Amino acid sequence: MTENPFFEPSTLGYELPPFAEIRDEHYLPAYERGMAEQLAEIAAITADPEPPTFANTLVALERSGALLRRVDAVFRNQVASDTSDAVDEVDAKVSPLLAAHHDAIHLDRALFARIEELYGRRAELGLDPESLRLLERRHTAFVRSGARLGAAEQARLRELNAELAALGTTFQQNVNAATKAAALVLDSADDLDGLSADAIAAAAENARVLGHDEGTYVLSLKNTSGQPELALLTDRSVRERLLAASLGRARDTNGPLAIRMAALRAERARLLGHPTHAAYVVADETAGTVEAVAGLLARLVEPAVANAHREAAELAEVAAADGIDEIAAHDWAYYSEKVRQGSYRVDAAALRPYFELERVLHDGVFHAAGLAYGLTFTERPDLTAYHPDARVFEVFEEDGGALGLFIGDFHARASKRGGAWMDELVGQSALTGRRPVVMNNLNIARPAPGEPVLLTWDEVRTLFHEFGHALHGLFSDVRYPLFAGTAVPRDFVEFPSQVNEMWMIRPEVLANYARHHVTGEPLPAGLVERMAAAGGFGQGFRTVEYLAATLLDWAWHTVPEGRGIADAEEFEARVLAEAGIAVPAIPPRYRTAYFQHIFANGYSAGYYAYIWSEVLDADTVQWFEGNGRSVRESGEVFRRELLARGFSRDPLDSFREVVGRSPETGPLLARRGLA
Repeated sequence: MTENPFFEPSTLGYELPPFAEIRDEHYLPAYERGMAEQLAEIAAITADPEPPTFANTLVALERSGALLRRVDAVFRNQVASDTSDAVDEVDAKVSPLLAAHHDAIHLDRALFARIEELYGRRAELGLDPESLRLLERRHTAFVRSGARLGAAEQARLRELNAELAALGTTFQQNVNAATKAAALVLDSADDLDGLSADAIAAAAENARVLGHDEGTYVLSLKNTSGQPELALLTDRSVRERLLAASLGRARDTNGPLAIRMAALRAERARLLGHPTHAAYVVADETAGTVEAVAGLLARLVEPAVANAHREAAELAEVAAADGIDEIAAHDWAYYSEKVRQGSYRVDAAALRPYFELERVLHDGVFHAAGLAYGLTFTERPDLTAYHPDARVFEVFEEDGGALGLFIGDFHARASKRGGAWMDELVGQSALTGRRPVVMNNLNIARPAPGEPVLLTWDEVRTLFHEFGHALHGLFSDVRYPLFAGTAVPRDFVEFPSQVNEMWMIRPEVLANYARHHVTGEPLPAGLVERMAAAGGFGQGFRTVEYLAATLLDWAWHTVPEGRGIADAEEFEARVLAEAGIAVPAIPPRYRTAYFQHIFANGYSAGYYAYIWSEVLDADTVQWFEGNGRSVRESGEVFRRELLARGFSRDPLDSFREVVGRSPETGPLLARRGLA
């Protein structure tokens, strides 16, 4: 194939991929050529008769694989954002090929010999700090990938990596299919009593788009166990059906896959010199040891469960008026909303008219980025993205200089996986001269034609959160691609995004975007304080559901090699009970069978990252509010010393440069009501 848009760098501004030209049939040939080109580039490095130098080995390695990076960035986004049967078929073929390609590079003995020689002489090379870190990180990556193993062990490692890659792809495809199939179809608007008129209209529109009969309504599932409609639906039987549909997803198909993947990961960890997969993962994270992670989680369980039981007692008092003797899992969100309305005078449905998407985006998210970092945003409808829903914005510095592109893809659709995420289509690097192209994906329900897009408070939070990831990518200012943007440890990557959530309730930001979409009236006085108090009420539930999922992840990946697991659901129940986190009315945020984070998306033994990062987040928010600088000055420090640095230095050193000390847990415990 000669006419393939991936074969040459894009000529568009910022090297935005030429989406108008890309077809499904272009992917596999581009992958095949990209892998072959990179292996040829590696062969040229190892065949160089000159002694290894930083330039002819490390810099050459950084420059290699340009075509492969181009196609992989676009294809990974396609799989997540706009998949199809044809794309899934390519994904199933490519995943094990990519695993084998990674092994072909990292198990190349000649290449590793050059890197190891340089590593041994690193103190003599006179490298600047970022270059020295590149040498050290590349050496670590090769060792952790098995470069020092014997031939037989490396052969087994290749088999393990290939099988795990294929299973991860199958797991994700199973979740996608099961989530679509489990959407709750309802025959009457009466079944949706409690939802707002626009939410009912959106359910009708969803049914139409999905091809259901006229007069039906469809509630598509979000990726988490809990579904937002559970807080509002008055019909208890409908709530029960909705939660059951969510909790039962992919149980039969993905339970056995999880067991197999956990066993393979345990075997691989032992090959690489670690007692468990969790030990292997955490050794290269900021946490450092399994003891550090387990210690933090253990300290949180008892106070979180106690907090949840206190909340349950309040819910039971309200539910008793409806003749309900015991709060079930499908009741919790509904009666929590009742408590918020009664005790705190906060009505989730009544809030939505104040959070119209365009206003939240422009006058909230973008406005906050202007206040803190001096950024401005211009929509570029002339630039084509990968789907009509995806919108392209050019991002400018305070002085008018161009920074990069931001793509926002906010609506749910059948071809998009659940959840919300950030990704990079083009990574920044001074070595390659590339500037960032980053994107955010959300799953906001599409309203009926002509109706405004009104957000829940949680969706507002998600919008700010994901944009924090986007800023991390946009502000990247490093030389080497390995360190760019969000390429930091998993237990650090959520930190900047969590910090960005603080702007949603800052008075100067909230007052700018929280206005009624019809009248323009601001959010009623005093409501913000009541919302904060109501948010504090739900911390028990939120912490328990999160910790339950985290401890599940941890349990799956601290099982040593050879200890078999017969049944995934039985294992799940036993783990939660033994951890003291088995609260029947609070399901884990993710159950095993649809826990894509850990079985498909790179967070295995790493879901603890959210709470670990929140320690840094809560501490940093406190710093922002009390360091004596202006918002703009504080933003500049945070950008220069942390966001711009990526992984070019130890992330905790970047944190210390901002806050002036090591992180402390006090602010997190106070925020979560666990102090």
